[in-house]
Amino acid sequence: MPTVDARPDPYTFELSTTALLVIDMQRDFLEPGGFGESLGNDVAQLRRTIAPLTALLAAARETGLPVIHTREGHLPDLSDCPPAKRDRGAPSARIGDPGPNGRILIRGEYGHDIIDELAPTDGEPVIDKPGKGAFYATGLDAMLTERGITSLLVTGVTTEVCVHTTVREANDRGYECLVLADCVGSYFPEFQRVGLDMISAQGGIFGWVADSTEVITELTTAWSPAASAASSVVASAPSSTVATPPGSDPSATSSSQPAAVAATATSVLQPS
Repeated sequence: MPTVDARPDPYTFELSTTALLVIDMQRDFLEPGGFGESLGNDVAQLRRTIAPLTALLAAARETGLPVIHTREGHLPDLSDCPPAKRDRGAPSARIGDPGPNGRILIRGEYGHDIIDELAPTDGEPVIDKPGKGAFYATGLDAMLTERGITSLLVTGVTTEVCVHTTVREANDRGYECLVLADCVGSYFPEFQRVGLDMISAQGGIFGWVADSTEVITELTTAWSPAASAASSVVASAPSSTVATPPGSDPSATSSSQPAAVAATATSVLQPS
């Protein structure tokens, strides 16, 4: 089985029971002019994750490791976005307000979708979540259970918010998590350091921390029968949706999906 040098100790996993989780690599968080920058944040702190995550995705796809993406966002009527969330931080632009990439963090808007560099490929499911954790009010737990996944390679943004919340939720549900330090990012360098330290503290209270290069090395030398077994998991997953830039025909956002795929994707988004 693949084993990577991690802290607090080496992390061993089986390809057939492991998935790569890519959390909230969305335009609103990572691109200039998006929601993250409207809060006064430096998006360059998050964009440094793109190159290593691109390499990791390529290795995972080549090996046949299941890849699951998440997007944080809300329904157009904001019925799933309570004031306790929408009003936090007194930003100059709130969730649902107009922005350069469409309404901020609203499902179907251009800014809500995943950045082009890390766009899901056919067969990679996308979990739309209304909260910070990927397990809250989604079908992620049921999806992982159905596919026999017990270990997660965790990537995405931001380290101290959605990544941390998801890892804690996963830990409570019995999943083992390896967080890849160079593939998660925070707007605040100190939060990045402390967030990773908290995960691996006390003997790995929430999980393990390693660099993606360690995982890529193991994946590229993985035992091929195991990789083939993992590949069959990806083949059964629903396709992702694609948003359109502002000014384009909004009807193309989701109606272009085949009916069967759209129905399957809808079931993924429902609470488990």
